[in-house]
Order: sequence, then structure tokens, then C-alpha cells
Amino acid sequence: MNGIHDMGGLHGFGSVEIEPGEPVFHSRWEARVFGIVTSLPGGNLDAGRHGLERLDPVSYLRNGYYGRWLAALERGLLAQGVLGAGEIEARLREPVPRVVRPAAPRWKPGRRPSYARAVDRAPRFRVGAAVRTRNHQPAGHTRLPAYARCRSGEIERVHAAMVYPDDHAHGRGENPQHLYTVRFAARELFGPEAEPDTAVHLDLFEPYLEPA
Repeated sequence: MNGIHDMGGLHGFGSVEIEPGEPVFHSRWEARVFGIVTSLPGGNLDAGRHGLERLDPVSYLRNGYYGRWLAALERGLLAQGVLGAGEIEARLREPVPRVVRPAAPRWKPGRRPSYARAVDRAPRFRVGAAVRTRNHQPAGHTRLPAYARCRSGEIERVHAAMVYPDDHAHGRGENPQHLYTVRFAARELFGPEAEPDTAVHLDLFEPYLEPA
């Protein structure tokens, strides 16, 4: 979908700020949001990303990275009926007294699930093939950035077939598709003012591509 999250190549948002020695979390609440989201069972990474995309532009830009996670989590819990309308606001007005509990064991990330899948069809493109991205404008989730639509590039690597985000995010099954690393000249994506002799590599699914 087209939204404020898809800001690659857009003007007016300022430079990327690099914070020397940046901590993993700037505040305790960020760590707690991370822990809540990553510990929830049955997660769908693509649906989670789509939840972030549906935030209104003001919230998306103002809340920061983990603020977006929290807002998308709240929306999801409301949509599933886990939380009722106004329940979060009521809890904020009358907070529950904090209970001192023994220190919890240090959180250890589990093994990340693989999204690679076996399919019974060969990849359409080979390394070195010239391709062009389609004018892909779905109403829902997609991993094809807006700035890379209708652009020509070259296949640099052929990966295993992967779960297709455009369907997985909406509960339509995994529908695995072949995945490619595509090399684009920076000037192909951003015009003649782009830095010369540089390139951008994007991992793109087969339905996004056609022969150049």
C-alpha cells in the first residue's frame, strides 16, 4: 500500500541522524514493548508490518520506532477483542499499583523461524538477467518500495522461494514465491542527481518482476 511508511527517495524529511554509541533502547518502556511483541505466540511478521503501515501519518512520524510498535499492538488487540474500546485510556487514568516481583530471568531470543519454502517450479530469472519492476500498486501490504516501481535492474542472486508477504499479511496463506536480489543503479532509482557509480540492492519477489 502507499503510505507515509514508504518514504524512500522522498524529499523534505532531513538527513539520517547517526547517534554515536546509540543504545539498543533509549528508555525502559521501549525494552518492554519489544519484549511484549516478540513474546506473543503465533505472530505473523508480515501482518505486523502491515499494522505499522496503517498508522496515521502523524502518529507514524511522531511516535518513533517503538512507539509505532506499541500503537500497532494496541490496534491489533482492539481489533481482536482482547481489549475493549476505552480500556487503555481508563487504565492510564487509574493506574494499577505496581507490584514488586522477583527479577525475571534474562530474556533470550529463540530460534528465528525460516521463511524459505520448497516449490515445484523453477525460478523464472537467472543471475545476470535484465528485469524491470512492475507498476505494482496493491491496496494491502507489499515489499516492493514505491521508489523502485517501473525501474530496470539486474538479477544478482537467486534465493530459495519464500513466504509471499503480499498474501501472508492478509491471512491468504503463504503462497511461496521465488526471491531475487536485484541490483539497481542509484541514478535509475533517484535520477541524475544521485551519487554516481553507486547501486542499491533490493530483495524482490518474482511477481514484482518482468523481463526488461
